[in-house]
Amino acid sequence: MARLPTVREFMDRYVDTISPESDIMEAVDFLLEKRVTGALVANAKGELVGMLTEFDCLRLLTHQESLQGKVKDFMVADVQTIPPTMDIYYCAGLFMKVPYRRFPVVEKGRLVGAITRFDLLRAVRRNVAPRPVDFSLPEVP
Repeated sequence: MARLPTVREFMDRYVDTISPESDIMEAVDFLLEKRVTGALVANAKGELVGMLTEFDCLRLLTHQESLQGKVKDFMVADVQTIPPTMDIYYCAGLFMKVPYRRFPVVEKGRLVGAITRFDLLRAVRRNVAPRPVDFSLPEVP
């Protein structure tokens, strides 16, 4: 049986994180500067403790909240993670079932990267046949 490509082959290995103790406006600046829609939140030990997305930050406008607070006050703490050994087909299936744009990749309790929908597009491109398949029927003699 052929080996299936894994998340490890397509994930981002270097992932900027933010602290749960960071000021929420610093986090907004981080998202804007990095031009990303979300960031992983890690504690001082490097353990994943949450995720903060642009959606979470919109609460600053829609709920009339003050423009103050810590990342931990806005982040989602219950984050679905995946292992780097997961095959990309299963990962793609997960993306099709949830609204998330990224999954943190965790191995032995440590954050080792992240994979996004965009990363999986690279997998699609790598596995596309180099030329179109001809589905026409052969001529009958």
